[in-house]
Formats: sequence, structure tokens, C-alpha cells
Amino acid sequence: MKYRKLGKTGLEVSALSFGASSLGSVFRDTDEQESVRTVHEAIDSGINYIDVSPYYGLTKAETVLGKALKDIPRDRYLLSTKAGRYGEHEFDFSHNRILTSLDESLKRLNVDEVDILFLHDIEFVPAQIILEEAIPALEKLKQAGKIRFAGICGLPLALFETLLPQIDVDAIISYCHYSLNDTSLLDLLPLLEERDTGLVNASPISMGLLSTRGTPAWHPANPEIKEACLKAAQFCADQGEDIAKLAVQFSTSNERIPTTLVSTANPENIRRNASWVEEPVDERLLSEVLAILEPVHNRTWISGRPEYNAKIGEA
Repeated sequence: MKYRKLGKTGLEVSALSFGASSLGSVFRDTDEQESVRTVHEAIDSGINYIDVSPYYGLTKAETVLGKALKDIPRDRYLLSTKAGRYGEHEFDFSHNRILTSLDESLKRLNVDEVDILFLHDIEFVPAQIILEEAIPALEKLKQAGKIRFAGICGLPLALFETLLPQIDVDAIISYCHYSLNDTSLLDLLPLLEERDTGLVNASPISMGLLSTRGTPAWHPANPEIKEACLKAAQFCADQGEDIAKLAVQFSTSNERIPTTLVSTANPENIRRNASWVEEPVDERLLSEVLAILEPVHNRTWISGRPEYNAKIGEA
């Protein structure tokens, strides 16, 4: 497993990291013991960074992850969780709720501190509450020794372009913007590197877009994007290859992307994902898949408030 520095945090994170959303049964019903084994397998495979949120499975993911972490020495993993989003339409970024949210998470996770606390999907609320309530709460938690570093996350890249110059955070999570079908995250890298802001990339398969199973009904991508991604996935399958392997290799191979989160509740899946990072990319297959996806390259979808849904440079 490769390890890279996460911006000014100085944390050395594995190129592939573990997103614990699957432990909350957000994609399918999961077995708790299998989920615990998956976390142990991730650590044994060289993955040292785990991310979760109280939103995933309405606290189930944190609860199951906490059971798994009880058996793992604290110095073997880095851990982040989130605050501010608690349901599909339930957001509370007020100062006091951020403080109590972390205390609740620490109890579920069976730890005394987390390495990073992210504000979760902040594009759904006015910037004012983030700037005046949530960010000061993160600073208070740092001073209290309950979190080491603070960050923000969301889908629209213009969100970060707008807010990062106004706040001092250590890291961000961006998802669905550095994958086979969308590399628009590259446009944000100069700002992140200038500020030495740590970057966590998430969802190399674009929330299930890059799969022969077809996307779930809730997926916000338009039909043209879904069709192109399905075509690319089927092309790989016809060659006897798994597009998930290509996607993981593509996202983890860029040295400017410190770490990429993948989520599963299956021990064999996480072991296989970790092994893919060490294998060379099939450049011919990659070139053919990128050609199939070219018509929808960097096409995304709206998330949150309209002011955050511009392109980089237009925010």
C-alpha cells in the first residue's frame, strides 16, 4: 500500500482508504459480524484511514464501526467522522449541535478523539451559518483536544472555491469528481495546493455509476451519463475485466490525490480493492474506456443551493 501526506495535517494516509457508509446498510442489508470483519480486513490490507458519519444508516455505521474498532489498537488507524447532516433533509450546523454531535459520535465509535471532523454536505445551508456557527465550533473542539483537524465536504466544487479563501480548515472531502468519467477535481488542485489543504477523494465508481448492475433509482445523474457509464462497464466485462478495478487504480494512481475512499461491507471486496492498488493499470483498456466516456466527461449534477452549482472559476 502506498502512503501520502494529507496536506498540512502531516498525516500519512493510505492511497486507498475505507469509507464506512456501507456499514450503515445504505446500499444493502448488511451483517454486523461481516461488517466488523471487513474493517479488520481493511486494516490488515494496509488501509490506515477510515471515514464515517452519523448520517450513514442514521448512526448505524458509526455504531458498527465502533464495535470493530474496539479490537484494533488506536495507533493502527486514522479516523474521521462528520457533523451537521443527520437525515436526507435534516441539517443542523449550529454551534451547540456540532459540539453535541461529536460527543455522540465519540461514544458510538469507542474513541476519545477523532483525527478529523468534517462538516457534512454544507452546500445545503447558507454560508453564513457555516462561517459564524460551525467553523467556530470546530475550533473549540480542537482546543478541547477532541479533534486534531477540521474540514468540510460537499459535492459542488464551486463550494470549496467560494469558502476555502474565507475559512481555515485542514482538509476537504470531494466525491464523484476524480473518477474515470469526471476529473474536474483537477481544476481545484491549484487552490488546495496553494493553501496546503488536505484532500480526500471519494467514490471512484461515482456512487455506482461505473457498474454493470446499472445505477440505483435514486442516483442523481441524468440518463445520458448513466447510459455512457453502463456502456463502459459492460465493455470492461466483455473483456473479462471489472471496471471497478480500473476505477480504483485510476483514482489512486495520481500522486496529487492523497487518498481515495471506497466503501464495502464485504471482507473479500476490500481485500481485492487493496490489492488492485499494487497492480499496474491496463493502459490499453483505460484508453478505450476513457474514449467511451468522453461524451459525458466532467458532466455532473446539481446538489444544494444554486450559488454553489457553478463551474470552477464562475463561483
